[in-house]
Amino acid sequence: MKYEWKKSEKDLYLPKDAPTIVTVPKQKFFAIDGKGDPNGEDFAERTGVLYSLAYAVRMMPKSGFTPDGYYEYTVYPLEGIWENVDVLDKGLFSYTIMIRQPDFVNAEVAEKALGIIKEKKPHILLPEACFCEIEDGLSVQMMHVGSYDSEPQSFEMMRRFAKDNGLIRRTDNHREIYLSDPRKTERDRLKTVLRYCVSRY
Repeated sequence: MKYEWKKSEKDLYLPKDAPTIVTVPKQKFFAIDGKGDPNGEDFAERTGVLYSLAYAVRMMPKSGFTPDGYYEYTVYPLEGIWENVDVLDKGLFSYTIMIRQPDFVNAEVAEKALGIIKEKKPHILLPEACFCEIEDGLSVQMMHVGSYDSEPQSFEMMRRFAKDNGLIRRTDNHREIYLSDPRKTERDRLKTVLRYCVSRY
């Protein structure tokens, strides 16, 4: 049976449209850093590199290599950790975008995926991609429905919720998980999980 993250990890990927507390475990990712407007070509190219790597892992059995513990699964959605988003000029944004990998993926499997893409679909940005583990731990999150430009309204709800529950942000960065394709979805219907790490007073 194929592993479906939308069904098996609803607490992480399908929160309500109101703030909640969640504990995010250690997760594995292909990631790449970037700067500038996410509506630009560079962001799209970096996203493409990540999806190439993600699907290289997903299709490995058809390439003649089956990683230990491999199972059928749906590729995880694109995520981003964002810095400098309070500035008016989106060209000054800093980010790390990433795609989560199943638990069976280790450094060896990641390196093999890099090798596959280097041979079959080389890209000038490929050397900038990396395999890493991140543990967000205690966090506040909610589902934001609507334009990315209207996210400050949801972040204000999260700020009030955190304050009312004795929580403070551990970093100025925040995570976004993109559940909708902006090329195919109306702006007011976009679904994005917003999340940031917190600690208790």
